[in-house]
Formats: sequence, structure tokens, C-alpha cells
Amino acid sequence: MDQTDRAVVEERQDTLDIDWVTDRIAVGGWVETDEKIRAVARAGITHIIDMTWECDDTPLAAPYGIKVLLNATDDDFQNKSPELLERGVQFAQAALREPDSKLLIHCVAGRHRGPMMTLAVLCSLGWDMEEAMRFVSERRPIVDWAPVYVESVRNFLANGETRPGSEHQESDSSPA
Repeated sequence: MDQTDRAVVEERQDTLDIDWVTDRIAVGGWVETDEKIRAVARAGITHIIDMTWECDDTPLAAPYGIKVLLNATDDDFQNKSPELLERGVQFAQAALREPDSKLLIHCVAGRHRGPMMTLAVLCSLGWDMEEAMRFVSERRPIVDWAPVYVESVRNFLANGETRPGSEHQESDSSPA
């Protein structure tokens, strides 16, 4: 975690730090406290992709029936494996097939790993990569698109690791 990430975490530590990208997909920072996970549940979030190695949301989320994929990776500005992205995309697509489900994708500060996974999910749903990046950035201005992470998503998609989902609400399959 760099100094900017630390500042974001400190500034937002007492509030639920999420931004809705679509009506069913949110991206954000840590939900490491009981208070925050209660807020997540109140927001109607049913599924979480946790991109952190620092903390596992599963024990906090279980009492609320929230399903968690711990898809831990370091924020080390190194290429991310297709397998990491595939796990997240498959979990997201399965979650979004459930009526009324809502998905939170997060890392510590919501600047790098969470947005990277959000980008992979949106592109798997048929979004154009540049449009998805712009759309996410408009909704979460603190996103920092690390070139190596964008390239990881581009490589993942180019290798045909996933197919665009076909059973999603219109608001999740294209920018509104």
C-alpha cells in the first residue's frame, strides 16, 4: 500500500467506502469492521469479491448471508494471472445471474485491485474496455488505472479466458 492508498484508507476509515458502477455492481475499499459489513448488508449487497490479502471478509459476512470470494492478490504493480481474473469473473457472473443480487468488488483503498477486477467483470459482460474505464472513473474518481493491471485485464480478455455473460440486466451489460 503506497502513501496515497494509506491516506485514502485513513480518510474513509469510518464510513462505508463504496461507489456504485451500475445498479448491481459496486467498487470500493475495505469492509473490515462489523459496522461496515452491516452497512454492506443494508445496501443490499449479496456477494463480495475481496481482492485483499490483508483481511478475509468471509467471517464478517457469513452472519448476513453474504457470499464472499477471497481472491487475494498483492498490490505490487506486477502482472496478475489470468486465473485470478477468471475466478473473479466466474464468481461475478454467477452472482449476477441471481435475481436481485448486488456485487461489491473491493481492495484496501479501492484504487487499484478492486477497479482492476471490476474492469475484468464489466468487459466480460460485453463492455468496451476504454468505455468501462471511463465509466468506473466517473463514478469512483480516486481510481488509479495502473498500466500493468489494465494490461493484465487486456491479456486475460485476449486469451479468451471468459465469454461475455448473456443473462444480465441491461444496466450491467452496457453503460446506461
